[in-house]
Parts: sequence; C-alpha cells; structure tokens
Amino acid sequence: MTRTITPRPRTLVLLLLAALGALLAGAAPASAHAALTGSDPAQGVVVQQPPARVSLTFSEKVAMNGNSLRVLDPEGKPVQTGAPDNVRGTTYAVRLEGGLGKGTYTVTYEVVSADSHPVAGAYTFSIGAPSRTVVSGSGPTVGGGVVGGLYQVGRYVSYGGYIVLMGGAAFVLLCWRRGAGVRALQRLVVGGWLALTAATLWLLLLRGSYTTTGKVADVFDLGLLGQVLETKPGAALVSRLLLLAAAALFIAVLFGTYQRREEGVEKRDLTFGLGIGGLVVAAGLATSWAMSEHASVGLQPGIAMPVDVVHLLAVAAWLGGLTALLVALYRAPAGTPVEAAAVRRFSRLAFGSVVALVATGVYQSWRQLGSWSAFTDTRYGQLLLAKIALVAVMVGLASVSRRWTGRLSDQGAEEERAAAEVGTGKESVTAAKPTAGQDTAARGTGTADTAGQERATADAGASEPGPAPEGSGDPRRAAQLARQRAAVDTARQKQLRDGDAGRFGLRRSVLAEAAVAVVLLAVTTALTQTEPGRTEQEAKAATGAVTAPRNGSLSLSLPFDTGGADGKGVVALDIDPAHAGANSLHLFVRKPGGQLFDVPEVKIALTLEAKKIGPLSVAPEHITTGHWSADGVQIPMAGDWKVEVTVRTSDIDEVTVSKNAQIG
Repeated sequence: MTRTITPRPRTLVLLLLAALGALLAGAAPASAHAALTGSDPAQGVVVQQPPARVSLTFSEKVAMNGNSLRVLDPEGKPVQTGAPDNVRGTTYAVRLEGGLGKGTYTVTYEVVSADSHPVAGAYTFSIGAPSRTVVSGSGPTVGGGVVGGLYQVGRYVSYGGYIVLMGGAAFVLLCWRRGAGVRALQRLVVGGWLALTAATLWLLLLRGSYTTTGKVADVFDLGLLGQVLETKPGAALVSRLLLLAAAALFIAVLFGTYQRREEGVEKRDLTFGLGIGGLVVAAGLATSWAMSEHASVGLQPGIAMPVDVVHLLAVAAWLGGLTALLVALYRAPAGTPVEAAAVRRFSRLAFGSVVALVATGVYQSWRQLGSWSAFTDTRYGQLLLAKIALVAVMVGLASVSRRWTGRLSDQGAEEERAAAEVGTGKESVTAAKPTAGQDTAARGTGTADTAGQERATADAGASEPGPAPEGSGDPRRAAQLARQRAAVDTARQKQLRDGDAGRFGLRRSVLAEAAVAVVLLAVTTALTQTEPGRTEQEAKAATGAVTAPRNGSLSLSLPFDTGGADGKGVVALDIDPAHAGANSLHLFVRKPGGQLFDVPEVKIALTLEAKKIGPLSVAPEHITTGHWSADGVQIPMAGDWKVEVTVRTSDIDEVTVSKNAQIG
C-alpha cells in the first residue's frame, strides 16, 4: 500500500525561517549609493602650495553635519575650520587652516546619500612631498558593525511584513472571501501587521546611530532621534507608522464585520469599500519606501517613484498571496477547504502581478544600470540577474500549479457536496465510493484506516451504554462519546480533503513556489541596499580606476597637456603580465592625431597607498621614436596601485598624470 506523507505545517515554517535566516546571516553591510566622483585636491596628488580648502563631488546630493568632512595632518590633528558648505550642485567643501606644513594629509568623509544610505570613505593628498602619517588609510565604517547588522534585519522584516500583510489581505478580499473566517489566515495577516509595525519602530530607533556613530549606546539617544525626524527617511518612517494605524482599522473590519456579514448587496458594497481603502493604504505604505530609496534620486524621479510603488504592490499581491494560499492549503479547517474557484482567481491575480513586475522591472533596470555591461560588471547587475532567474523559476512553478488547479477544478463540485453531507452528519456517498480521481489517493492515504476507526467506535458504542436521555445517565460518558463522534467526523472530512490527488499536487507546487519566493524576497531586499550599477560605473570612470584582465597584460591610456608647444598628447602604458613579481613595461607617447613622437623625458612611479608602499620609481629606456620600455620591474604585491607618469616636453613644461589600476 502506498502511503502519502504530507509535511507538517510547523516543519514548513521552520524550514522557511531557516532559509531566511541563512540569507540574513550572509547579508553584507549596505553599499554606498552616492559615490565620490571627484575631489580637489585629487587623490594621491602632490601639491606645492597648501590649498585653502578641500572639496568633494558626489554622484548625487548628500546630507552633512559639522563633522561629516574632516582633514587630518600627518600627526592625525584636524586642520579644517568650520562646517562643510554646499558650494554648488553636488560639490561640498570645507576650509583649511593657514600655514599648513609639508606632508601627507588624510581626508575623511561620512555623509548620508539622498536615498537614505550612509556613505563613508577616505583618501590622501600631499603638500610638498609625501610623508609618513599616523592616520589609517581606511575610512569610517558607518552602516556596518552590530548596529548596521541590526538595521539590515529590520529592513528584511519590514519588507516581509508588508508583503504578508497586504498580499494576505488581498487574497482574502479578492480570491477567497470565506477565508476571512479562517483563524490561520487571520493570524497570518495580523502577524504581518505586527512585524511591519515593530520593524518600523526598530528602524526609527536605529537610524540615528546607523548613519552617524554606529554605536549601540547611541540607539536611544533622543538627540539623534530628533535629528532623524527632520530627515526624509525619518519622515517616511513616521508616515509609515500613521498608515499602519489605518491598516489596523482595515484588518479589524475585514476579520470582524466583513466575515460575519451574509452574502448579498451589503457585503458586495463592503467588499468594494474595503478594496478601495486597502489599495489606498497599501499604496501609501509602498510610497514610504519609494520616497526614501533609489526611486527618489537619480534619473526621472517623478516617473520612477510611481513605478516603484506599482512594483512593490505587484510583489505583495504575488508573494503575499502565495503565502496566504500556502497557509490555506495546509491550515484551513477540514470543513472549509480552499475551493478551486479561489485558486483560479489567485492564479489570475498572480498573472497580472507578474505582468506588472516585468513592465516596471524593465524600466527600473534601465534606470539603475544604464548599460548592458553593468549586468555583469557590477554587484547590482549580478543581483538583478539572480532576481530575474528566480522570477523565471517561480513562473515555471506557477505553470505547474495551474495544471494542478485544473485537476482540482474537475473534482471540486463533488468534493464540496460530499463535505456538505459530512457536515450534516449523513453518510457520504463520496466517502463510501471515491471518485475515479480520488480512488488511488484514498487507498494511499488511509481510507481503510478511517473505516477501521469508525468500526471501532461503533463497537465501542454497542458494548457501552449510549447517551442517556436528557436529565439521566452519566454526563461524562455522554461527553466522551460526543468527542469520539466529532473526531470521526473530523477525520472523515480531512480524508475527503487530503485524498484529492489534485489538492495534494497543488500543495507541493505552491510549497516549492513559496520556498523560491523566500530567496527572491531576500535578493530583492539586497538590491535596495546595493549601489546602482549606473552609479558604480560612473564613479569608476571618474576616478580612472582600471582593473587588469585575468589573462595577462594591463593597458592604460593617460592624456596629458604640459601647456607648452607640442604639449598635448596621450601616454599609452602596457604592463605585462600585471601580476605581483617581475613585469615588463612599455610606454608609447603619441600626438592627438595618433603618430608617435619623442619627448625629452618620461618617468614612471608606482604607489600602493593602502599598504604605504612607494612610490617605486621606474626609469624606462628609450627604444625608438615614441617608445620606452623597462624589464624586470618588481611589483611586490597585488593591490590597487596608483600609476603616475611624468612627461616633460621642454625644459620648463612638465606634467604628471595618473590612474589607479588593480594589479595582481
């Protein structure tokens, strides 16, 4: 005899939580969403005269306080005066003390980007000549540490709570109205509301420390909390809390007045009212993310924010509705199984959600990536590819669920009639004589066992006195027999529900969809915390960073202009094999038109600033017109090396140009 074993609901919940926990444990701190695209003085340069100020240019507007931009001398002493100013657009500057001495100075910045994420970093420049410094070359680690990890957990929980809350309510209201009276679905939706509310309060408390000191002790600092409330992300969190109060009223009506109302004109009107009210609340909550995340900055924010709201609503309807369907299939009472019509309605809702996701996702991808190469060359693009693959897998699983829904539909009417007979206490014809579709499943899932249980109960009733007339007999024995009869009825109803092969297949396919959905939700949340590919590529282009190819040589192109006669041109430098150890360098000097020409002198210097190695001077040998080379150049270790080339075109005209290159 074949026995079909269905997983216990508690086991399913534990498995989903374990998968989500593993994803959370591996989550990295949020990447910066505003990138440093320029500075004056530039990174690594040597200036002869002390600058009056230091200015930084970012890819988007940022929020600063009095300590956001600091300049430290070689001994680690701050030399900036006053608070940073927004001098123009996205450029911010701080004034320096007069009479600064020679040596290497460190610039550190710690700001908050327009899409609410902290940005921190540091770089160095020198006055007169480089020197040793006691300042670490690494910048502050805002957004990381314990507070950063706790903040990321809050973000995951808030997204999950929103999806369960809104998707579960939509499933009940649009797909299965009888579900409003099912306790399991009520607990699911209320649990989503509690999770979102708690996570919002959590994020509001952590926000101040997360974007400034990163210290756990500052979480309950009322001064920092007051500063957060004055920012755009703080306002978004407060508005989310107000909307959650309206959501609580919506839930109370849905699971109170609505589920008690009989079908008719009044219930249809109430359904319409709840639908409009629920959509307004859901869109408002989604806007609280759109107004403080990626959509609010960058290209076309006026279009991007509504698109982001539609995208999040579609995610909630699909993934949240899928969660509600899974709970209904496993936890709905045996007397009220999910009807095939409800599953079909959800299938149509899910299809519409996927269409909306594809349409809005294409626009978001273009906006955040900007080029095909960003799909593979940036972390945002790689995560987006993973998300697309997961959506494809879910669509494939959904097609399997639709086939099982069709089989469920064929048997739905007879099953509901049998369940009604069981509910009135009559012997079910369907239970005694299973349909062709149920016969195999009934034998495999224990119909014989149920029949045996009924015979045992009948024997017990024959050997023991039955329930006595009212006012006589043993009341405890009567209660015991009543419980036995109720257990038999429940077992028969559960047998009718679980013996349907179509229903069991639908359960498995929906469970597989839900498992993929957990991973998809984690990837989607990670995308909101990752620097967009367009910004990352613009920052790389602005800083001139170059990465050596894995298979060999590295080529750099550095335009120069010494300001004198024939002072413009391009230096092409080839490093082979561009690994730690011995390397060959070939340098070519070309005019703007491309022809090679000689200059009086060229010099090369390599510096690994992160390890304070260098500059390593290289004196190439002149080979022929416009061509210099050097063999056996030792590069001690792999890293982000600054390559400087000094070109002298006359006795007085000279310039040094540089680029960063990842070698090794």
